[in-house]
Amino acid sequence: MAKKRVLIMGAAGRDFHNFNVFYRDNKDYEVVAFTAYQIPNIAGRKYPKELAGRLYPKGIPIYEEKYLPELIKKLKVDEVEFAYSDVSFNTIMSKASIALAAGANFKVLCAEQTYIRSKKPVIAVCAVRTGCGKSQTTRAIASMLKEMGKKVVAIRHPMPYGDLVKQTWQRFETLEDLKKHKCTIEEMEEYEPHIANGHVVYAGVDYGEILKRAEKEADVILWDGGNNDVPFYKPDLHIVVTDPLRAGNEATYHPGAENLRMADIVVINKVDTASARQIETVRENIRRMNPKAQIIEAESPVTVDNPEAVKGKRALVVEDGPTLTHGEMNFGAGHVAARKYKAKSIIDPRPYAVGTIEKVYENFKQITDILPAMGYGDKQMNELKRTINAAKAEVVIVGTPIDLARHLEFNKPSVRVTYELKERRAGGLKAALKRVL
Repeated sequence: MAKKRVLIMGAAGRDFHNFNVFYRDNKDYEVVAFTAYQIPNIAGRKYPKELAGRLYPKGIPIYEEKYLPELIKKLKVDEVEFAYSDVSFNTIMSKASIALAAGANFKVLCAEQTYIRSKKPVIAVCAVRTGCGKSQTTRAIASMLKEMGKKVVAIRHPMPYGDLVKQTWQRFETLEDLKKHKCTIEEMEEYEPHIANGHVVYAGVDYGEILKRAEKEADVILWDGGNNDVPFYKPDLHIVVTDPLRAGNEATYHPGAENLRMADIVVINKVDTASARQIETVRENIRRMNPKAQIIEAESPVTVDNPEAVKGKRALVVEDGPTLTHGEMNFGAGHVAARKYKAKSIIDPRPYAVGTIEKVYENFKQITDILPAMGYGDKQMNELKRTINAAKAEVVIVGTPIDLARHLEFNKPSVRVTYELKERRAGGLKAALKRVL
């Protein structure tokens, strides 16, 4: 039989993983192209031959997703596989209609077809949307495991925005490792908190290779998921975080709804800021979609390192970028902190935005009086710094997971917002970890 010609729609993460696990050595398929979306500076490159394997001695080209209909016809594509995350059901089916109309079948691989099995216990922390509070949940679980005497290695969902061959596998133990690997703001936001808490982090492109190395030094593998993707490793305990501030999204976004249906534990986060009706909507959806899941309610209290620096001041609020873009939020922890600590006003950053930061506001109309901390590469990080330093504010409130001021050198005072997971009834997560381990 002739090989099926496949095009993988991706965003430099799940697409590469699915290729490595399902397609790379599969003689029944020929992957003729990737398309790229969501993440800048991915299209126009190749998935390199060093990672693509013996069946792909020239590598595989990566195109912009907007050319999908033309690519299907030009490359004689039989199947289009969708392989990125945090998209509404309407969005994914609209993309399916493009593929179907152009003459290709459309499919999505299930988690079982792309899992890698580990020799060590795997605790997976995922979410139903970007910005639910997955990272603080992961940090809390890592601390619990450490208290239990376990050597924890966190493996982070991929963010390979640089040289893919050099990023085949990466190990982060110190803050100097972030510089060595030339990490973007998005990468530092995820790796730095783990490092600060004394945990080793792995990430990269080939998660089979990553797991081999992580297993040599870990008692427990902690899968730190990205966007609302499903785990790359078969979990022994699958924890999924929901956000009642976006009540209903847990049932209508891909693959968040898949995560919710597979979860052993579902955390309803941010119950200290959501309304009773929003919390009940999420609870009802959990019971309907996954009645066997244990439900844990958690708060996400915010604090700043210097409240007096905020009170009565004109504040520029900088928030986690993907939470606002992929996650479609119009505020975050920084905005909550500005109100809590009585800033005089929150300024509109849009008049000061330059370059790609200005384009972010054009593409995501819900973002108004906050600045998304976009930093996909040196150029964009410099544009973010220029935007912050040009803004007519008296204080910068940094709501990102890292100390942004340390990396970008602000020309005005700043305060850092921190937020940690606080279970309404303490002990639920720790008891679940003990049962598994």
